[in-house]
Amino acid sequence: MRRALLLTLVALLAGGLALLGSGTALAHNVLISSDPKDGQSLEAGPAEITLVFDQPVQGGDKFNTITVKGPEDSRWEDGGEPVIRNNSVVFKVRPLGPAAEYQVGYRILSADGHPVSGNLKFTTTKAGPGTPNAATETAESSARSSEEDGGVPIWVWIVGAVVLLGGGVFFALRGGSGGPGESARR
Repeated sequence: MRRALLLTLVALLAGGLALLGSGTALAHNVLISSDPKDGQSLEAGPAEITLVFDQPVQGGDKFNTITVKGPEDSRWEDGGEPVIRNNSVVFKVRPLGPAAEYQVGYRILSADGHPVSGNLKFTTTKAGPGTPNAATETAESSARSSEEDGGVPIWVWIVGAVVLLGGGVFFALRGGSGGPGESARR
């Protein structure tokens, strides 16, 4: 009986450590600064948007994307591939139009291989000469899929840990309890 209790405690400790250790494995890139800054008011629209993250960003065709929405859901992103320099990603932007608030949505490929998305806003105080580009179905579906991608949900890890822990306890109790004839066999 004492052996079964010891095995149960060891299994519980191992399961707890596995759950605590999973937090570092789920660490994705975090936006630490941007140009323009979130909420910033600008006289004229920027020619590019720079996002700086806490870890390097992975490159690749169509992995790192941006959307720039203005009034009435008008679109202002350039559509070209961004420039990646270690922890920063630079996206070109079309010349902006009306003085208004602009919403920037981004999706980048994190250092750990998972997509990371977010958004920020800035406001222009003077109208620019630009005209918006046409919104495409591909860009819209890309924005929707970036909101849905987030890696493995935490509940999957918890259920897995409970199943492993339960199995360990079951086998510990089954193997350690012995039977009435076990001491006679020794």
